[in-house]
Amino acid sequence: MSDTPATIASPHHAAAPEPDDDSAAAVVSLYQKQRKIYARAVSGWFSTWRWVLVWITQIVFYGLPWLVWNDRQAVLFDLGSRRFYIFGLVLYPQDFIYLTGLLIVSAYGLFLFTAVAGRLWCGFACPQTVYTEIFMWIEQKIEGDRAQRMRLDESGWTLQRFWRKSAKQLAWIAFGLWTGFTFVGYFTPIRSLAAAAATLGFGPWEWFWILFYGFATYGNAGYMREQVCKYMCPYARFQSAMFDKDTLIISYDSERGDPRGARSKKADPAQLGLGSCIDCGLCVQVCPTGIDIRKGLQYECIGCAACIDVCDGIMDKMGYQPGLIRYATQNGLAQHLDRKQMLKRILRPRVLIYTAILVVICSAFVLSVAFRDPFRVDVVRDRSTLARIVEDGRIENVYRLQIMNSAERAQRYQVSVDGLASAAIDGKTRFEIAPAEALWVTVSVQVPFEVAQQAGAGAHPIRFSIERLAQTDSGDSVTLTEKSTFVVPR
Repeated sequence: MSDTPATIASPHHAAAPEPDDDSAAAVVSLYQKQRKIYARAVSGWFSTWRWVLVWITQIVFYGLPWLVWNDRQAVLFDLGSRRFYIFGLVLYPQDFIYLTGLLIVSAYGLFLFTAVAGRLWCGFACPQTVYTEIFMWIEQKIEGDRAQRMRLDESGWTLQRFWRKSAKQLAWIAFGLWTGFTFVGYFTPIRSLAAAAATLGFGPWEWFWILFYGFATYGNAGYMREQVCKYMCPYARFQSAMFDKDTLIISYDSERGDPRGARSKKADPAQLGLGSCIDCGLCVQVCPTGIDIRKGLQYECIGCAACIDVCDGIMDKMGYQPGLIRYATQNGLAQHLDRKQMLKRILRPRVLIYTAILVVICSAFVLSVAFRDPFRVDVVRDRSTLARIVEDGRIENVYRLQIMNSAERAQRYQVSVDGLASAAIDGKTRFEIAPAEALWVTVSVQVPFEVAQQAGAGAHPIRFSIERLAQTDSGDSVTLTEKSTFVVPR
């Protein structure tokens, strides 16, 4: 992007000059151009951990669809058959509550981590950060380091610039399409998707999502980068509501660092009246959002800690104590607390409440999944068939039962009914359902006329009992009950 400064009057730019008396009007641009950020490569403790999380998240994302479990894909969200396979779990749309629980756990986890140590998620595990890191690595390998990329962009369209830019674009596009392909592989069996890829025989929706997700990855990580974090992500806007003065954030120690100034390695900063900061500007050059951490806490800071790594490297070269930029709390800097004292103050009421709520929700979630019903049953009255009188004067109601087998082996089920005297099922009562399948069965419930007359006209409660019959002598039969009503006509 162009480095030309914007012409609008903003907090970052001087106001436009007043028009001369002879001028009729002054033109003010409403668009502020952004300078392109050329992030410098950095190495260090936090950079290593960031790349560890990049590897872990991407191995999980790209590798999980290829795992096999019980002769099927280990993780598959089969929207067509409305079944969701997660290793040994088979979930149905009726299990949507588990997704709600997972989102609640994620939200409270985010609140807890933010209250303790700021934007850890943003700086180390957020998909935007992870893919931006990957795309920047590709860019550095093809176009060179920060200075080389700046010179390349400032030069004209030479053959070298053309092939480097072309190679980078091709690598970005290939990686984006691979990401889109993997994403779709969670919803369409990835092995069949790979076979279709050989002939480009994808279905229309598969084409759409591969291209859409690939383009989103390419655009967000390749071009928008910090703009997503600064302007599109809502977390940057409400994060301050979860911060307090005992939250660990990336901080510049101004008491130690100021006044800033260049000096030789052998010079004594005390004699020069200078602080530890040599004003090299590397903390700004490595920042992926282009901020100056020395200006204090800013909402654009994603907590990646790149400035800590580069500053510690400079302090080491100068022979100074590391930690000029470090994780610290506002109270810790103001009251000169050491690390142990700051860590003790982490256990404050807000953190304890978040932790307690998170433990309760996680425990309930795990127990709910572990002890969930081995199969599910839905009972629906057949609306196409009214209550009626059949042979022998019996009153009959018709019901439709959906029995969902969540096990990955065939199961046999026995259906019975009670709640009204002499109520019985007319017809077949035993059903066999294939592994991880659901079956709609039609059941007719009949009641003797005398019993119905004694009960009176109207709706009367009944219960269906659905028993999963034991497959072996181990006695693993399970029974579920579902309520319904039996209607006696007037």
